[in-house]
Amino acid sequence: MSDAPSARGAEVGRRIGVGLMYGLWRPRVLGAWRVPPTGPVILAINHAHNIDGPMVMGVAPRPTHFLIKKEAFVGPLDPFLTGIGQLKVDRDSTDRTAITRALGVLENGGVLGIFPEGTRGEGDFAALRAGLAYFAVRSGAPVVPVAVLGSSDRPGRLIKALPPLRSRIDVVFGDPFQAGDGSGRRTRTALDEATERIRKQLTLHLENARRLTGR
Repeated sequence: MSDAPSARGAEVGRRIGVGLMYGLWRPRVLGAWRVPPTGPVILAINHAHNIDGPMVMGVAPRPTHFLIKKEAFVGPLDPFLTGIGQLKVDRDSTDRTAITRALGVLENGGVLGIFPEGTRGEGDFAALRAGLAYFAVRSGAPVVPVAVLGSSDRPGRLIKALPPLRSRIDVVFGDPFQAGDGSGRRTRTALDEATERIRKQLTLHLENARRLTGR
């Protein structure tokens, strides 16, 4: 789709993320090989800290287009985020432009990054919005759960809004799964069932990731 964000821009964003994340912190990445090397993929990431998105962008094995709240697109950040292939979304309405562009990413065989909790919180996947289920069922793309652990353990000494510099942050990728039941139905019931299926899978992945990392 011509309206889809730039794949080349997302690769530039990934390279910037690699330099920043590995330069400022010590990411430990587990299970990145589970991300399918080609074709459409949805990364579903828990969201406990503002650094979680850039961290995944920097350590994921493929360039990722994130759905990011429109409030982040202010001043010089607007052209920068757009230039590196990120998607502006209005969380308070049905943002048809963002939906179309996100589906375009998947139709083009790209990677879409979503924080299914909708907003930063405990990062435990307890409350999911229906958006992830819609994209997964509509596109048929597999969902890969991603757990970011350690980003919100304690504030940094120099910059309180960031994790301590050079601290270890774990990023654990899980096994891809299909959110739909295989019927292709997109009814409200089917989406509700898909949302519940996703919640169970993501919660299970987070438990496994905590056990694996000792966090």
